[in-house]
Amino acid sequence: MIDEFAKDHLHNRLRRDREALLWKLDGLSEYDARRPLAATGTNLLGLVKHVATVEARYFGEVFDRLSPEPLCRWQDHDGSDQWAAEDETREEIIAFYRRTWEHADATITALPLDAPGHVPWWSEPSPNTNLFAVLLHVLTETIRHTGHADILRESVDGRTGLRPEHERPIDEEARAAYFTKLEQAARSAAHIKA
Repeated sequence: MIDEFAKDHLHNRLRRDREALLWKLDGLSEYDARRPLAATGTNLLGLVKHVATVEARYFGEVFDRLSPEPLCRWQDHDGSDQWAAEDETREEIIAFYRRTWEHADATITALPLDAPGHVPWWSEPSPNTNLFAVLLHVLTETIRHTGHADILRESVDGRTGLRPEHERPIDEEARAAYFTKLEQAARSAAHIKA
């Protein structure tokens, strides 16, 4: 009983955070969806593509339920899942992510939490695992990258939040005052000698 409750709870959180990640692309130009927004080149559409690839691998290869999506061998990973090439459309990447959801959801639904899996890219002694550990790992990755997307999106146009129904209009004046207050506190603290 507790296993089904836990699996349903984790699965529902994964579904929620998938949608939140996609929402970060809403209303953006092609340039803003793709452009590097951090020194490492992190970009919004690349985060979606990366998380889709993560799900495809973990809920596919790990449980011998190969994803119908074409993926390079994990040993040949070259970072191309972290950005969108000129010939890849936003719609194609989003569709890839949604198809990956379907495959991942089928794996999660079909297997019990203690179903054995093997993650060859995890180092010894941990490559042998189970659905519970993989579901938790993928959920953590999705949450982490959705947090990145939240910060990146805020830097583009100030939009924040988990879902559109929780978004409030941006009060530029209040936001600027709050920012100034925090900046002033940081500058004051930097002058304090320990």
